[in-house]
Amino acid sequence: MLRFKSILSVILCFAMVLPVFGQTPEIKGSSSGGFFYRFTKNYQPTGVAAISFEDSPRMERLMRAGRIYLSLRDAIALALENSLDIEVARLSPKLQQANLQRASAGALLRNVSSSISSGPSSASLGVLAGANSLGSTGSGSSSSGTGGVLSGLSIQLAGSAIPNLDPTVFVSGQVQHTTSPQTSTFFTGTTFLVTSYKNANFGIQQGFLTGTNVTLYMSNTLGLKQNSPNNDFNPVDQGSLNFSITQNLLNGFGVKVNNRTIRIAKNQLHISDLTFKQQVIATVNNVVGLYWDLVSFSDSLKVKQQTLDLNTQLYTDNKRRAELGALAEIDIIQAEAEMKSSQQDVVTAETQVLQQETILKNVLSRTGFSNPAVTGARIIPTDHFEVPPRDAIQPTQDMVAEAFQKRPELEQSQITLEDTRISMLGTKNNLLPSLSVFANLSNNGLTGSINALPGPITRGGQVVGFGQRTPADVNGFFLGGYGSFLRQLFSRNFPNYSAGFQLNIPIRNRANQADLITDQLNYRQAQIQDKQLQNNIKLNVINAQIALKQARAAYETAVEARTLQERVLTGERRKYELGTSSILNVVMVQRDTTARELTEVDVRNQYVKSRNALDNVLGKTLEVQNVDIGEAQNGIVTREPDIIIPAATLKR
Repeated sequence: MLRFKSILSVILCFAMVLPVFGQTPEIKGSSSGGFFYRFTKNYQPTGVAAISFEDSPRMERLMRAGRIYLSLRDAIALALENSLDIEVARLSPKLQQANLQRASAGALLRNVSSSISSGPSSASLGVLAGANSLGSTGSGSSSSGTGGVLSGLSIQLAGSAIPNLDPTVFVSGQVQHTTSPQTSTFFTGTTFLVTSYKNANFGIQQGFLTGTNVTLYMSNTLGLKQNSPNNDFNPVDQGSLNFSITQNLLNGFGVKVNNRTIRIAKNQLHISDLTFKQQVIATVNNVVGLYWDLVSFSDSLKVKQQTLDLNTQLYTDNKRRAELGALAEIDIIQAEAEMKSSQQDVVTAETQVLQQETILKNVLSRTGFSNPAVTGARIIPTDHFEVPPRDAIQPTQDMVAEAFQKRPELEQSQITLEDTRISMLGTKNNLLPSLSVFANLSNNGLTGSINALPGPITRGGQVVGFGQRTPADVNGFFLGGYGSFLRQLFSRNFPNYSAGFQLNIPIRNRANQADLITDQLNYRQAQIQDKQLQNNIKLNVINAQIALKQARAAYETAVEARTLQERVLTGERRKYELGTSSILNVVMVQRDTTARELTEVDVRNQYVKSRNALDNVLGKTLEVQNVDIGEAQNGIVTREPDIIIPAATLKR
């Protein structure tokens, strides 16, 4: 006994550990076919395609000699093909399609996340800029309307029950042997009754959107044997064929009430498409911002490099003149200090450019920094933004109307309101009492063989002895096998009928009243949020329009200031060469000139961002950047990469 317990303990321990070894990261669907597959496919896992974490070939086609020659169009194309944020968004419609499949079966909806990632921010200056910029990823969320009263469990609790729309086949069977002591032999003819039989039941059940449930089943008791001499037949086959139908008349009645999750699931499927479009817009907008920031940082580096070259030349000239005795030693020190300061500015600017390239490569690549070729490659932006002479003038009301038409958030909000109204049908219907009518029809049958045990012989109502039964002693209609039993069932020789109703009335009904009040208040909140969204869009359009005007004015002013400062620098250098100015004046004017040039670069970048922000609030980002949403869904951009410009023609 102890040995058996030890072996059993070891087996149980292995049984507990086996699930750990049995964990699989991926479930694959069955690839078998044939005749039996048609019957078993619904009970086998459906495979889901694995995600590829390889970069698209476009990345390699843009690389030359350790450099990535990148235009804005190619940067957007790489994002559409490789962005993991977009890849996550591609799964949302598939999740909602699975939700629709659940709803079509009468099951409850599952929550599906619809968050939108806005992508990383650009690099910032400073010693810790790399860690800060690479780690800052902005993200926002957009509700798809599945929360609150529309979430899975809440639907079940807050609304009337939805019938199971998938037909269910049920089969049961058992073998039984019982021995029952008897208190009297009057009925059974024995002091203990031994019964043995085999039982088999099977049927099908189906629910309908009208609130109807139908069940058809058959019960079979086969080979029923008893040791009772009083039975005329032993063994016997008996059973019944039953048909029942139940119809809800108040709570749970009607197609509109019972198909509410199907309609919500269809709306959520459309919302998932809008969410995907939002993610594409957010990713494209982020890539555009990162690209133009890289161009701006590169331009700033050029300005600082030019300043360093000028200060280095000034230091060299002054050193030569000091050697000839034409300058004091302090002038050389001032020139050298300015040169060192410029060198520090160049190093800082180069660091910022490298950080920005790293951020951009991380956005445009799936492999991240696993590919050494991509990690070590430098990005050479081939596009440079030119501020147009003037901006198109469009009335504010027209811009607001365009934003209302193109922004996917507004359509999402309207669908969310519709889903809330649909969900309230269930909670409103749940206020009603539960009234159902039912009808049951059944046919019974019984057949068997003559009992071989000696039975009582009666004369004049008195038992005078025991003897073997003959066919003349029993009703021959019940003699036969299972075939005779089926004939009795389908001939309806022994029919049963029943019909009735069931009414359940909750006296105070407080829980259902509270559910409906909650849903109505949630609907009011959704209306308020929809109005807030409309107001915010109007405000954003006006602010973006003002920001664009201010950015243009700032750019025009910066261009004029830089032009005038360059003339001042030229004059000051001429005066210094003629000996009428000091090195300190030249250095100060050179600093001002560099500051004016950097300001021009910065305000030009601000203008680009203002232009992109206006396109974004108007819902025109994809249109302006020529993005095909179909290509974004497929993850393949058919446009060929731009022609690579030779490195000799591109100078940092």
